[in-house]
Amino acid sequence: MPTSIAIRKIDGKPGQVYYPLEHVQLPEPKPKDNEVVVKITAAALNHRDLFLRQHLYPGVTFGVPLLADGCGVVVAAGSSQEAQKWKGKRVVLNPGCGWKDDPEAPESPNGYAILGGTKANPLGTLGETVTIEASELEEAPTHLSSVEAAALPLTGLTAWRAVMTKSQQAKPGRNILVTGIGGGVALMALAFASAAGANVFVTSGSEEKLKKAKALGAAGGVNYKEEGWEKKLMAMLPAERKKLDAIIDGAGGDIVQKGAKMLRAGGAIVVYGMTISPKMPFLMAAVLQNIDVRGSTMGSRKEFADMVKFVEEKNLKPVVSRTVRGLDNLDGINGLFEDMKNASQFGKLVIEVAKENEVSSKL
Repeated sequence: MPTSIAIRKIDGKPGQVYYPLEHVQLPEPKPKDNEVVVKITAAALNHRDLFLRQHLYPGVTFGVPLLADGCGVVVAAGSSQEAQKWKGKRVVLNPGCGWKDDPEAPESPNGYAILGGTKANPLGTLGETVTIEASELEEAPTHLSSVEAAALPLTGLTAWRAVMTKSQQAKPGRNILVTGIGGGVALMALAFASAAGANVFVTSGSEEKLKKAKALGAAGGVNYKEEGWEKKLMAMLPAERKKLDAIIDGAGGDIVQKGAKMLRAGGAIVVYGMTISPKMPFLMAAVLQNIDVRGSTMGSRKEFADMVKFVEEKNLKPVVSRTVRGLDNLDGINGLFEDMKNASQFGKLVIEVAKENEVSSKL
């Protein structure tokens, strides 16, 4: 029976508990007509996986494989033509369900359900196999390794919707600020906006991360720990366009207060997370500037397809911070969680589950 990794229940209060990892056995995969079996080659962490271990995420479920990000090879398929066409292909998995193509929000009355660790969508990529609807697959971009492809789905989709759908400013000559560079979403936002021709500026509390971001195409960066960092940023903007058009933010805090000074009238702040606090003040200064604050989370199945196509066309690569090998390497996997806890990563944290050539040779 296939092996996967889930969390084990121990006593503790939300935010204080830290659920240990454990191996669980899954039933032998038996794909239905429109399903396929994906042999996972690599899977990647997201912050929600850390929150699940801390019981700070809704619907925590023990015994359900963790992780939403995965790349693998289709090793078996149901009887339908749609399923059969995927046999032998290297794929990435849409990291959630319940949202087909509505540009505004998920169509499902039950809402959007992300893979990994909850009963809402009891599949996860931290295991040997995943049995999933064939309609939830995209071919992995050919220029990416399995580790890189596994780093793409959730952060890529989140960044794509925030930058391309919600900000509407990823265009040549526009100025976009991406805050908190180093996390997976922020790095993909930098990649997408830069590839679309925008001038992208970044913030970080780490000079090393700012240096790395500039090497990846950022037009400039400032340390948000410095007093008056926003003035330093404004001085970096091109002479012909001295205001920001959009801010892509995952922290919250005082971003509206700061943004009202930096954005042009009618500019947008797209918020995909609020790591500082679940509350954020909205100021009259932003009202007078006609500034929009737009919440953005995940994205539709259509946006996932559009994102993967753009990555292929533009030859983009997700940044991988660190990789460990093997499902049996619980110490190594726990080490990746520690990187995330300490915010020491620059890019994605990935588990290589199986060598791609080993999987392909068995088909």
